[in-house]
Amino acid sequence: MRGEPSCPKCGGRVRAPGLFADTWQCDVHGPVFPLQPVIPPSVEALEVVVRRAQVPVWMPWPLPVGWLFTGVAYAGDDRSGGRATAVACSGPGPMGGIGELILVAEELGVGLGARYAGIDGPDPGPFMSVDQAAHAKVLAAGRPTPLWHVTRTPDDRAVFAGEACGLWLWAIVWPEQSGLLMYDELVLTDLRDAGAEVELVPCGALTPRILS
Repeated sequence: MRGEPSCPKCGGRVRAPGLFADTWQCDVHGPVFPLQPVIPPSVEALEVVVRRAQVPVWMPWPLPVGWLFTGVAYAGDDRSGGRATAVACSGPGPMGGIGELILVAEELGVGLGARYAGIDGPDPGPFMSVDQAAHAKVLAAGRPTPLWHVTRTPDDRAVFAGEACGLWLWAIVWPEQSGLLMYDELVLTDLRDAGAEVELVPCGALTPRILS
């Protein structure tokens, strides 16, 4: 498990602010909000991210039957706060087997969602056909939110993206056929608004998807 911040776009090493730059720096991507080390899923881990987040911390709530919270990550530091969050959940897939879902909320240009989606980012706009009808909808913080397929992604996953609360919302699902989960109009809660209900989140083992 990684023990130091990394680039949210490529996973490479980053340099902390210093004499010559007041932001975290990636040799490839320049200034970035650093992705903080991922720790095993727990209510305490969620609470850390929720306290620091400047963007929503989306989770299906209630979770689909049999699903568990399996990881959380954020990009940012003590000064900036979390400018991107990622929450992973795993459970029975709609076509059998195990399905995995990562929900990302992020500001423009952070690039964490594109990394999990497996595309050259940082944002989904060029890969979305928003002139067509939305391919899926979720209820995000009580608001109907359209999502579109993101194209040119690896064959092992289904990727949807849209805008919620003025920020990017990504939904990355493995395997690809588990993307059917997104047609059930999931109800997403911003855990910053969940209060004590966060303590009720069932936790599973850490998924390697959130480390990739």
